Amino acid sequence: MELKLSPQDLAFEQEVNAFFTENFPPATRRALLMSTDVYPDRERVRGWYHTLYERGWAAPSWPREHGGTGWSAMQRYIYARACANHDVPKPPSGVSMLGPLLIRFGSAEQQAHCLPRILSGEDYWCQGYSEPGSGSDLASLQTRAVRDGDHYVVTGTKIWTTHAHLANRMFALVRTAPFEEGRKQEGISFLLIDMGSPGVSVRPILTISGDHEVNQVFLDEVRVPVQNLVGQEGQGWSYGKYLLEFERGGSIWSPRLRHELAGVVAALRQAGHRDPGVRAELLQRAASISVDLDALEMLEVEVLNEHISGSPPGLAAPIMKLRFSQLKQQVCALGLDAAGMDAMPWLAQRPFYEDPHFDLVPEAFVTRSSAYLSSRAFTIFAGSSEVQHEILAKQMLHL
Repeated sequence: MELKLSPQDLAFEQEVNAFFTENFPPATRRALLMSTDVYPDRERVRGWYHTLYERGWAAPSWPREHGGTGWSAMQRYIYARACANHDVPKPPSGVSMLGPLLIRFGSAEQQAHCLPRILSGEDYWCQGYSEPGSGSDLASLQTRAVRDGDHYVVTGTKIWTTHAHLANRMFALVRTAPFEEGRKQEGISFLLIDMGSPGVSVRPILTISGDHEVNQVFLDEVRVPVQNLVGQEGQGWSYGKYLLEFERGGSIWSPRLRHELAGVVAALRQAGHRDPGVRAELLQRAASISVDLDALEMLEVEVLNEHISGSPPGLAAPIMKLRFSQLKQQVCALGLDAAGMDAMPWLAQRPFYEDPHFDLVPEAFVTRSSAYLSSRAFTIFAGSSEVQHEILAKQMLHL
């Protein structure tokens, strides 16, 4: 889908593309192409994020008064498309999720302290939501936070915590009142936790793709200052839902998926296929995915126009999360089939770019198997597809 751009938008697009061409390190780009993580390795991209920070582009979605760009909806879309075409990584979760939450619900002190440190990269955040037995049913979480003077004493465990082994801060949902007193959603609060606090420990979880991206975090009587409570005690469920709407529908995914699809098609056409019939079938699948991407792209642009003021995506969030997850898996499955036998070799080294023969590894196919395996989680994290269907049914059918 081609959008009609104004002369000002075209000039902005040229500015962004020129900046990426001149400043995005080729070695970083290649390393990211050889990664299947949802978020890139922090050390690999730290220098690039600092370059964006100096340019003033670290937080494309934030309002200007809080250190963001203040861009229009079309500028944000143009920027996202340029990021995809240049293989530039997406912003970390502190920028894309926690920042908008603090701008809306955080105290003046929390905004003054946290937002600049998120922008500069000094603080790197992970998300403490899911727990063993409380994944899709997040409201049943059991991590307790008991008030003790000027602190909360937090005890429990979080699981599937992306980049907890790299983060120095965690935003978490905790239970400050037992749900026996009311609905499960009541009594949940939103806390900001220092990962260096006594009682915090992290255990790695290796995924089926061979990557270390997620972890289990143990909280053993961790003392958290009361000033790290976001908003009001017991209102964390509302804040958590607001943040999830940004996670599910606050990003622009279609340009990146389209770029990935174009790479698969280019590799397929360049390498050919032993069976012309199979090759034609794969190209037909690619065309079908492209049409679906057009629909997702139109929805994203429409949501951006409403989202630019800081309002959450609302009902569009589960739709966008659902369709992005499905299309991501379809693109990865197509890439695996297009690679054929070339997807069979399995490199044990993680991350791939640390392999001693890194410069000789063909990036077009070597990650296809691990990317396919990694993509199986996309219909689970940030709310499973089943949960998204349930949300849509309740809101659209008034069940």
